[in-house]
Amino acid sequence: MPRTYVITGTASGIGRTTRQLLESQGHRVIGADLRDAEIIADLSSAEGRQILIDQATELSEGMVDGVLAVAGVDIAGPATVAINYYGALATLEGLRPLLLKAKDPRAVAVSSIVSIHAFDQALVDAMLDGTEAQALARAEEAPYAYASTKQALSRWIRRVALNAEWAGAGIPLNAIAPGLVKTELLSRLFEDQATKDRINAGCPMPLKGPYEPIAAAELLAFLASEKNGHMTGQTIFIDGGADVALRGDSVW
Repeated sequence: MPRTYVITGTASGIGRTTRQLLESQGHRVIGADLRDAEIIADLSSAEGRQILIDQATELSEGMVDGVLAVAGVDIAGPATVAINYYGALATLEGLRPLLLKAKDPRAVAVSSIVSIHAFDQALVDAMLDGTEAQALARAEEAPYAYASTKQALSRWIRRVALNAEWAGAGIPLNAIAPGLVKTELLSRLFEDQATKDRINAGCPMPLKGPYEPIAAAELLAFLASEKNGHMTGQTIFIDGGADVALRGDSVW
């Protein structure tokens, strides 16, 4: 049965590949990005987030089957926090009303293997328990902004997934945590051997190493499909074993 999805970050990388995969399966995708999308919106701003909500509501005629918050950046500072965390929350929360009319609604975000890396506690606390203004101010000087946003996102999903608005409304809410994915960004970073060695050390992937975006897209597609009826509140690591290599059995 064809479904309708809203996906952010469809102009490149995992978002683009996920769009292509779902469309190849006969589904409708409403894409959002800074370019090459049905909805052109800057998720770092309140105005851009409202554009996403308004246009997604109009284009979908008020109902979507799945929302996938894929858009993200790694440029340090406040912009990373504004897009990766607050942009993702605005996507999930802002479009949640569109899911309520669907028979099998689903919501998925993209976290990262770096969610288990070093992070800035004050920044994570500000995102989870403070205001956006406080978080953006902390991000001006905080280290590990990218890792902090991804940890906060996974923890937020854990916090709210069982709420009446999500599980209580029959909406599974999950995330995936990719390891190293062969995108344009990774190709550029790997051009420098020292940078490549540093990245590989931070994300060891014993099982086949870095992979093509289609692997992440297939996991996103499953989590956003009607087949995923009972998994919620989870961040699924698709990382070639990096999480295990870095944390062992300590998570238990």
